[in-house]
Amino acid sequence: MTNNRRRIKGTVISNKMQKTVVVRIDIVRRHPLYGKIMRSSQKYMAHDESGQVQVGDVVQLVETRPISKNKRWAVEKVLEHHQVLAPSVDEVQNDSN
Repeated sequence: MTNNRRRIKGTVISNKMQKTVVVRIDIVRRHPLYGKIMRSSQKYMAHDESGQVQVGDVVQLVETRPISKNKRWAVEKVLEHHQVLAPSVDEVQNDSN
């Protein structure tokens, strides 16, 4: 038995809803006639059962049955975690002066 569900990769741009994240999929393609590179993006709402996905994470979505009016995708796995860099001690001291 094969699993023929579609899978897409994107970046989480919002996680403010319960068990739902908004994922942006960036699309880069070339115009068929003029050859210009066109960039566009699409936003998908995806089901996140664990609630552990953070903004900036790169995730893989898998197509699933309709979960709600707008959700037809689920987070399958997190490919990259977003790294939040804390400011150094020198930067904090310089800002306070």
